[in-house]
Amino acid sequence: MSKDKLIKKSFSNLQSDIEKAREKRDKLNQKTKKYIKSLQEVEERIKTLLDLAKKYKKNRNRCNERVGKIKEKKIEYKDLFYELINKSNQLKKQRDKNKGKYVSSKKLDNKIENLERRIETENLDLAEENQLIDQIRELAKRKQEVLAEDEYNEIMKHEKKIEIIKINLDKIYEKITKWSNKSQKYHNRMHEIYDQVNKLKDKKREIEEKLIANKKSADNYHEKFLELMKLRKTMSRGRDRGSSYNKTAFKKQKEKDKKIEKIMENKLKTALEKQKAGKKLNIYEARLILEKSKK
Repeated sequence: MSKDKLIKKSFSNLQSDIEKAREKRDKLNQKTKKYIKSLQEVEERIKTLLDLAKKYKKNRNRCNERVGKIKEKKIEYKDLFYELINKSNQLKKQRDKNKGKYVSSKKLDNKIENLERRIETENLDLAEENQLIDQIRELAKRKQEVLAEDEYNEIMKHEKKIEIIKINLDKIYEKITKWSNKSQKYHNRMHEIYDQVNKLKDKKREIEEKLIANKKSADNYHEKFLELMKLRKTMSRGRDRGSSYNKTAFKKQKEKDKKIEKIMENKLKTALEKQKAGKKLNIYEARLILEKSKK
């Protein structure tokens, strides 16, 4: 086999290896893009769920605040309830000491006043005056009995107040149960979301691990591609100008490589602009900037 044929075959094999390395690298880069897209989707889902959990937490806390205020009102009613119970018991004891028939106290006061006026204004003998005094004494006694009956009425007022407070306390307990149940409902939903977020975080870690492994493989094939390109350039320079190698095919391949390099330069430029603007970079863009810094 002639020297030209050997050179041509060797160059063809090298070109084949370059194409294989490029193809493998590009496939891995496409896979990297898919991992990045999946990662972004998971992160967006996590953000959406955390926002929803935050809303449930806010609603739960509002319910708890409502329960707290109702419990404060419950304490006030219970204090008033026991106060009325004690007062009612005291009045009942007083009533038991002053048992008797109920008579209008106002009417008795009028009678007593009339009798006292007669004693002061009329010219009465001793017997008549003593008789009026006895009547006043009897009316005063009956007035004490009326006062006892008035205490009974006061007891009834307290009993009614106690019943009203009991009704209000029942309503308060119902409200506490209602808002406590709502709070628990929001609390449960919040933790259900946190469980979903934890599962998504596990999924995110799996994707990140696959992304890192895939990126390493892509980087290896890219390094291999660069080494082969460098070797091809060296071989191209050392070739005899009179070689029968197909210069047209080589020229086309060189133009193709230049186009690829131009695309890479444009992507690197875009990545640098995003980095300067403080925007989030994807893994592919970050790798381009990292490779540039190594050079």
